[in-house]
Amino acid sequence: MTAIATATAISLSLPFSLCRSNKSYTRKFVKGSFGVFAVYGEEGGIPDKKSSWLTLFNVEDPRTKVPQSKGKFLDANQALEVARYDLQYCDWRARQDVLTIMLLHEKVVEVLNPLARDYKSIGTMKKELAELQEELSQAHNQVHISETRVSAALDKLAHMEELVNDRLLQERSTVESECTSSSASTSTGLLDTPKSKQPRRTLNVSGPVQDYSSRLKNFWYPVAFSADLKDDTMLPIDCFEQSWVIFRGADGKPGCVRNTCAHRACPLDLGSVNEGRIQCPYHGWEYSTDGKCEKMPSTRLLNVKIKALPCFEQEGMIWIWPGNDPPAATLPSLLPPSGFQIHAEIVMELPVEHGLLLDNLLDLAHAPFTHTSTFAKGWSVPSLVKFLTPASGLQGYWDPYPIDMEFRPPCMVLSTIGISKPGKLEGQSTKQCSTHLHQLHVCLPASRQKTRLLYRMSLDFAPLLKHIPFMQYVWRHFAEQVLNEDLRLVLGQQDRMLNGANIWNLPVSYDKLGVRYRIWRDAVDSGEKELPFSK
Repeated sequence: MTAIATATAISLSLPFSLCRSNKSYTRKFVKGSFGVFAVYGEEGGIPDKKSSWLTLFNVEDPRTKVPQSKGKFLDANQALEVARYDLQYCDWRARQDVLTIMLLHEKVVEVLNPLARDYKSIGTMKKELAELQEELSQAHNQVHISETRVSAALDKLAHMEELVNDRLLQERSTVESECTSSSASTSTGLLDTPKSKQPRRTLNVSGPVQDYSSRLKNFWYPVAFSADLKDDTMLPIDCFEQSWVIFRGADGKPGCVRNTCAHRACPLDLGSVNEGRIQCPYHGWEYSTDGKCEKMPSTRLLNVKIKALPCFEQEGMIWIWPGNDPPAATLPSLLPPSGFQIHAEIVMELPVEHGLLLDNLLDLAHAPFTHTSTFAKGWSVPSLVKFLTPASGLQGYWDPYPIDMEFRPPCMVLSTIGISKPGKLEGQSTKQCSTHLHQLHVCLPASRQKTRLLYRMSLDFAPLLKHIPFMQYVWRHFAEQVLNEDLRLVLGQQDRMLNGANIWNLPVSYDKLGVRYRIWRDAVDSGEKELPFSK
């Protein structure tokens, strides 16, 4: 209230100067509750701002002199001193705000046509000044860009999605196609047909799954939820066709070691965890989280070590670095947005290659046809489905569905669904919906035909659901139903892909995010130094 009153008082007392004059006429007028004191003269020009009003704002920032009183008991004089500095700061802040508005106003004045200013009547100038003052007041209130402007800007990019998609695919065209398109002997009419079909041939995902490239392993991968790893338990996992086992050491921190005993190659996950060491069930050899064998019963202790991976725990998830390069210094954050509570964390082993599963998760246009018994039951089939995204991004939103989606390298899909009623989609964007569901899918490449799926579901409503007994089993049942609707299709794709069919034979506009994932994946596999969509 003090700051507002001070700002008002200053603004009512300051002159907005339009002309320099030896003989001046002063006029006061008020529009709404904002008063303006304007000075008009005969000779034209702008008076010296510094001499007329800038000195009023030459006030020192009082924050540097505020006494340090946090956590202290103050007597009456000290309390008054703190209050005095508080009032000085409010006064200083109000002056700065008014100064900003006045500078903007002077910019408006400077761009006025000098000739028009000389010949316009005082009444006309007064009217135009009032209109400008109203516009200035409205501009001052618009501190942040409105959501509608952001949506409109993205909508303007929608008509370019076909061109962007084709441009990205053309960058991966073959040398033979480029030579053919640049041939001077080919007529213009003959060029049009191959050029339009060229992008369709360049995205080829067919045949047996190739060995995973070493570069794809040089990322942090979430492999388990922290809640699933107790102090006395272990979790066997497969990652890039190698078997590992995760357990907690004596300090409670997780470790990941090769799931094979150095003695006789017995699976360690068949054993137990004793005092922070995993014990082989065959002869009792015990290994710490760094892979070192610290106990060999019935024989002399040898210097033996099995391979261990960098392993860390963050935000309720356990991460490993399976690559040979030094691990990145920071782990990405996969927490749901602010205001959401985690309701379910589910792990599944699925008999599909992880790239095929990512293709499915990055596609929403199939929902009204595939998920007719679960979340998309009753959905209408829109006349046009679009995925709107920046030209160099791996995230965006679906139209007409109120769903935001992002591919997070190397294998994560995050989505936020606007939903107000169970099973119903409402609004044109997620921000127009009152309640939301947030999903995280982690598709860990266990082998060339198996994926370890980590699924986390969060809500920004109904917090009491977390406290209902056995609710975790309800969520798991629903998640399995949705996945089963997808699996029967993806397994069919995988079977045909292994026999030579191209599963990306004819991409269309709503395949944009899946196409970009495949372009990113190809760049990783081919060893490109700068990955696409990395900015």
